Amino acid sequence: MAAAIGSRLKLTLIRRLTLIRDLNLHRSLNSRPRVLMSGKAVLASVAVTEFVPQSFSRRIHLSSVSSLPIVQFKLSDIGEGIREVHVKEWFVGVGDRVAQFDSICEVQSDKASVTITSRYDGVISKLHYNVDDIALVGLPLVDIEVSEPSGSETTSDEEQVHSDPEGVHTAAHKRPKVLAAPSVRRLSFEHQVDLSKVTASGRGGRILKEDVLAYIEALKVTKVVDRVPEKMDVREAREQPAKASADTPPQPKTSPAYVPRLQHAVLGQDKTEPIAGIRKAMAKAMVKSQAVPHFGYSDEVNLSSLVELRLVFRDAAKQRGVNFTYMPIFIKAASMALHYFPILNASVDEKCENITYKASHNIGFAMDTEAGLVVPNIKNVQTLSIFEVAKELNRLKDLGDTGKLGPADLSGGTFTISNIGNIGGTYAKPVIFVPEVAIGAIGRIQMLPRFDAKGQIIPVHVMNVSWSADHRIIDGATMARFSNLWKSYLENPATLIMDLK
Repeated sequence: MAAAIGSRLKLTLIRRLTLIRDLNLHRSLNSRPRVLMSGKAVLASVAVTEFVPQSFSRRIHLSSVSSLPIVQFKLSDIGEGIREVHVKEWFVGVGDRVAQFDSICEVQSDKASVTITSRYDGVISKLHYNVDDIALVGLPLVDIEVSEPSGSETTSDEEQVHSDPEGVHTAAHKRPKVLAAPSVRRLSFEHQVDLSKVTASGRGGRILKEDVLAYIEALKVTKVVDRVPEKMDVREAREQPAKASADTPPQPKTSPAYVPRLQHAVLGQDKTEPIAGIRKAMAKAMVKSQAVPHFGYSDEVNLSSLVELRLVFRDAAKQRGVNFTYMPIFIKAASMALHYFPILNASVDEKCENITYKASHNIGFAMDTEAGLVVPNIKNVQTLSIFEVAKELNRLKDLGDTGKLGPADLSGGTFTISNIGNIGGTYAKPVIFVPEVAIGAIGRIQMLPRFDAKGQIIPVHVMNVSWSADHRIIDGATMARFSNLWKSYLENPATLIMDLK
């Protein structure tokens, strides 16, 4: 009996030692081996001090075996009633170590692209979805082997002498912890900012959104200063652009011909693909818009004076690192006109029984992206200067071009202006973006002949604008008066500055 038990123990011990040797051939004999069992990392240390066949006098010392707990990280509700998302990209793989607030993946909902961050410290043990799969809210997204609590393992004397070199390497390269909200971390990720270099002003050393924005502005100023020669004074720096423009003859501006991107052609057979992502959201929005009776109104605007003023704004904004177009002026002028016609900055319920007048002017603008049509909006335009509107416009365009617009950028709009002129065309029939009640479409600026007050033909910069409004609560006279006020701000920029708050 004793001999049989001893033989079985001996065989089990030999198999275990052989498995450890094969899996850890590259390590030294004194290092602590890792044995993979059922997908979990189990630390096993076997010390054989003496073995006598067919005898009970052997002594086998086993450290306590501890498995790291696995947590299923579920896809949380990202708001807006979204129940499923499209997995666009994984930032981690099986075996990668993650910390809290580290980016795990990027998903695309019907409304926006969202970066999912980790809530745990640990190692990724399983990805439940592949790229392009549909992930459901409330179901596991990844499995994370969370960090093992300290003091749970008992080690032998030999293990205490020969420490694990991998543990020393991990501790030496551990990233410093920073305190910041997920929205702040997302902002730093979008602008490639290392949060460990940002000075925190929040309570308890927490980094705020304002700290990150200030750090980004400081980087821009540093880059501008680095480009200025050391021996150039302020006067020379101001006169240099004017001198360069005087020496260089003006070149005629020509718009390059638009060449559409060549789409993948399928020869010999049709191709069917599901409507998902932004296109799916656009389809839902258009169905809702069809239930709204639209009223259209169009006009043309003389922008000759604004064209000259915009050149001044463009040069001033360029020195601050901001690209300045006509859109910031159009958006700010619309906000100023909305003060006099608040019903255009309102919304109605589904049964059209109540009108809600919005206190904030969150003015959206349509963007044509590779993924489809998106309408981000600039929040609280009534409190912003024209330059601040231009900065926010630049930020949203950069996010839209890279597919990084978040739900906060795309929700909460109260009024929309769509600029079709940068592509071409003059008039349009814009569709209201429900639950908003009005929208405008701006055509391209063109030089056309017009009669002046003396009956003489003069060249004029003309832009066409088309408005659509919800005819259930907005009549044609209100839309026309709003358009006339907005038009007067653009045709006479002095009145725009006079009423600017």
